[in-house]
Amino acid sequence: MSRRDENPEEVEKVAAGEGFLDQTLRPASWDEYVGQEAIKNNLHILLSAAKERGNPPEHILFYGPPGLGKTTLAHLIAREVGANLRTTSGPAIERVGDLAALLSNLGPNDILFIDEIHRLGRAIEEVLYPAMESGVLNIILGKGPSARTLELPLPPFTLIAATTRVADLSAPLRSRFSGGVYRLEFYSEDDIAKIVERSAKILDVKVDKSGVREIAKRSRATPRTANYLLKRARDYAQLKRTGLTSEAVDAALGMLEVDELGLTPIDRKMLEVLIERFKGGPAGVNAIAAALGEEQATVAEVHEPFLLQLGLIERTPKGRVATRLAYEHLGKETPLRLL
Repeated sequence: MSRRDENPEEVEKVAAGEGFLDQTLRPASWDEYVGQEAIKNNLHILLSAAKERGNPPEHILFYGPPGLGKTTLAHLIAREVGANLRTTSGPAIERVGDLAALLSNLGPNDILFIDEIHRLGRAIEEVLYPAMESGVLNIILGKGPSARTLELPLPPFTLIAATTRVADLSAPLRSRFSGGVYRLEFYSEDDIAKIVERSAKILDVKVDKSGVREIAKRSRATPRTANYLLKRARDYAQLKRTGLTSEAVDAALGMLEVDELGLTPIDRKMLEVLIERFKGGPAGVNAIAAALGEEQATVAEVHEPFLLQLGLIERTPKGRVATRLAYEHLGKETPLRLL
């Protein structure tokens, strides 16, 4: 029996299973997508105008920290314009032939979504430029003086790309995103609370207002993290046979060692290293990463952005420094220079 012939209620139950949870919690319409109002307003104009002209939308680039909804926006755009969405990622496109196969198999007005586009090789980017700009796929046949270029026309398509490291994209590639380059911002606590309430309804979890607020406070201003914390709090409440109150949430997240600001053990360790080993800074990211035993990219891309957002550290020309708030949060004596 095909999925089409199954009982819709049974299909819904399967979709709500743990294996499909991330997709189940993903907003299916613009009304369900909370936050990023400026981006949504700009996309509304872009997509409405393109549909009115009968053209596919121009190429779009989303960037920002992980978990803020870049992939979700790609799905909503495809749904809005009624286009087929093909998804891949930068690391999956290892050779020029991989990209050529993707592009040549696109149908008219299809949308190609490339996540982590900053990880494309330069040779692959050079094939992507004319495809985005002129709708032509250039294939080089042969080598050396006898090599020749074969131009294959492509159907009209839209490239939507996402990256957490926009500076790693070459300037020529960034300039091809004529539909706009949009930076996703961290979410407010109120918006995160709305997302948690919606996810709780989908998961059929009863959580009171105080529990919702407790999760929202600790979510690192990120929807993906909020949904993760909600699921773990749900598990705790289920096994303890208790409601999802602020006390239950506090106990569950305490087991995960996520504190009231949403800091993880590594976040706190980073602050402790900066304060104790480097006397509050300044210290370079490489030195901090070495002291933590973490990769420099992990410190710079995963932990530092949120600490900066909270005002617990600051960037200076000489390196990172701990702020008065960092000392107070860790219960350390604040230096006179910060008082």
